[in-house]
Amino acid sequence: MSNRTYSIERNTKETQIALSFDIDGDGQASIDTPVPFLNHMLDGFARHGLFNLKVNATGDTEIDDHHTTEDVGICLGTAIKEALGDKMGIKRYGNAFVPMDETLAQVAIDLSNRPHLEFRAEFPSQKVGNFDTELVHEFFWKLALEARMNLHVIVHYGTNTHHMIEAVFKAFAKALDEATLIDPRVKGVPSTKGML
Repeated sequence: MSNRTYSIERNTKETQIALSFDIDGDGQASIDTPVPFLNHMLDGFARHGLFNLKVNATGDTEIDDHHTTEDVGICLGTAIKEALGDKMGIKRYGNAFVPMDETLAQVAIDLSNRPHLEFRAEFPSQKVGNFDTELVHEFFWKLALEARMNLHVIVHYGTNTHHMIEAVFKAFAKALDEATLIDPRVKGVPSTKGML
């Protein structure tokens, strides 16, 4: 198996991001962005997916957290796609339920090369701390687009917005871990088309 890692830098007038991602890691996270809640979510993503993730980002958070959150999603999606390479031998599909206290979240993934996001989550609060909860959709939409994955996010129930979002990130981690696993039974690419 080749080294399934990728590093990316993205510099715009709004954000400056350096990100590295290792699919076959052990859950090491080094996250430094000016968005504390995003840092917390990415740390949980890396640890629960057993990915190694480094993110150093600055951005125009004096306006709001939108550009930084969106651009980190773009970079992580790109890194996932590139780290997967030719996708030979992967399971392709992943599905995970994660409970967190009163909340139950589910994420299903198809690493299909066809980007799509279904997002079925309604958060009771518009903010968690200073973080705008509408940015969760923005993050996952841009990630799914750049990773070229089919991504379904469902929060079945919950009342605490922090728990709901955290359960989504953890479920995404577990589903992505499953989808990216190498299955020795898979010969070539898991597609009747012969490519993904």
